[in-house]
Amino acid sequence: MKKGRKKVSGLKSLLLNADVLLTAMTGKFKKAEKFRTGEPIESLQMFHSNTVKVKDIGPVLFEPSTKAKHLNISVRPFKGVRVAVPKGVSLKKAEQFLHSKAKWLQKHMAKMKQLEKVHEDVSEKLVRIDRKEAKKILVVRLKELAEMHGFTYNRVFIREQKTRWGSCSAKNNISLNVKLLLLPEKLMDFIMLHELVHTRIKNHSKHFWAELLKIEPAGKALASKVKENSIGLL
Repeated sequence: MKKGRKKVSGLKSLLLNADVLLTAMTGKFKKAEKFRTGEPIESLQMFHSNTVKVKDIGPVLFEPSTKAKHLNISVRPFKGVRVAVPKGVSLKKAEQFLHSKAKWLQKHMAKMKQLEKVHEDVSEKLVRIDRKEAKKILVVRLKELAEMHGFTYNRVFIREQKTRWGSCSAKNNISLNVKLLLLPEKLMDFIMLHELVHTRIKNHSKHFWAELLKIEPAGKALASKVKENSIGLL
């Protein structure tokens, strides 16, 4: 196991305590409320989805929403700033709201750029992983953990997945993400144990967690660490 992981030496865990979706909300506007205004945005006769360049912020997508009850700002990596505008609220009001959240935006846009940089760094490291060697390392380690804790499974697949670290099918076929090799070994093992427990319990019930915590008492803390490491990796 240690010999194989030399192939990916130098790959450190990427811990970022930031949410991928950062949202600010406010209550409904009233006529008497006053808002700080910044650089004026050119008014539009008909309000449709519009991307407008705002001073000190950059491109902002103002998008009418039939579901939103309040003005809502979201900041997403690689997608930028979006303002969801509920029915009955004008573009001018949305602009004023955006400027009133300038400090909030600057803070979270900095986090967004950091996440984008992490993603780019991970992509470069992933290209350098030897896929055949990675498969060998992950398959061998899964087998070791299964034998150590008395689990059996059917087949194992190594894939480059975008939304999950691993999965276990109804037929007990286990899929593992090749990016597991970018994680600290303790977290990689925890994810494998998680999937092995799913060979017995096909849900995340209290029974599942009780079984997992018997094997790994620090399971809850490790699950939080996995979530933190997922930012920029998945």
